[in-house]
Amino acid sequence: MNYNRIARLILCCLLLCTAAQAQDDFLTLKIMTYNIRHGAGMDDVLDLDRQAEVIRQAAPDVVALQEVDSVVKRSGRVDQAAYLASSLGMEGRFGAAIPLSGGKYGVAILSKESPLSCRNIPLPGTEKRTLLVCEFQEYVLACTHLDLDETCRLQSVPIILEEAARWDKPFFICGDWNDEPSSTLIKNLKKSFYFINATTNNSSNYTFPAPKPTIIIDYIASYGTGSARTIRSVRSRRVINEPQASDHRPVQVEVTLNRYSTPVSAPRAEAGAGQGAFYDLSGKRQAKGNLLPGLYIQEDKAKKVLVMK
Repeated sequence: MNYNRIARLILCCLLLCTAAQAQDDFLTLKIMTYNIRHGAGMDDVLDLDRQAEVIRQAAPDVVALQEVDSVVKRSGRVDQAAYLASSLGMEGRFGAAIPLSGGKYGVAILSKESPLSCRNIPLPGTEKRTLLVCEFQEYVLACTHLDLDETCRLQSVPIILEEAARWDKPFFICGDWNDEPSSTLIKNLKKSFYFINATTNNSSNYTFPAPKPTIIIDYIASYGTGSARTIRSVRSRRVINEPQASDHRPVQVEVTLNRYSTPVSAPRAEAGAGQGAFYDLSGKRQAKGNLLPGLYIQEDKAKKVLVMK
């Protein structure tokens, strides 16, 4: 084995990764949140294709969905997250909140990129709620649909904050939170989150009810405020003018953020990484099931070692 040749190859890879990262040190990300009312439009017709077209036209990188059925009788036993993901050529992850009519009901996340990990965290509710958290290469996205009862919504805040604080990566949270910008809930969350969609009292910012919206109850926010903000800029924010496909209008933002990376010599431990996690040579964690042949850094107890796959 020619060890000098391997060493030169490794050095070249490191230099190429460093150069690429210097040239492209930020990421542009389109995020959408959409309460799809289990596929039912304002005409009460179940039509996931209509909702899929709304998403397709907006072309987001990642979508947080609320009021999603999974093989529930009322919606024809369709796995709605899987159906929408397949229709859009995206990955789909479902987070169950409650059992319903032989199936389950909850939230979902659709994404162009395959998640590295996902977890479903129970939240308080007179009707049980959940926080679906999906980790991606550069960021983490959470989706939730908070309870109609204010006490339950406020009880969810510490759980959300604890989860957001676990991550070194940028953390975004989206959803239908059943509360207006002037509420105690939103005021409390604004202490720790930067709200990306517009929350001023203006008709162009209203999200519900879809035909003639009068209030804002759907949000996209990132963890961190002031100098701790993880996003560099907001390129656009809008409520999509869609009055019929659901009883909520979709909300979309486009942001730029600094790319998440870790040192090649010692990738720092990430929440949820676990023993044996793999990183590429720029220090970004890789999904174990998606490794292509090549050189990687692997967690090995207290050490990081180079491995060839």
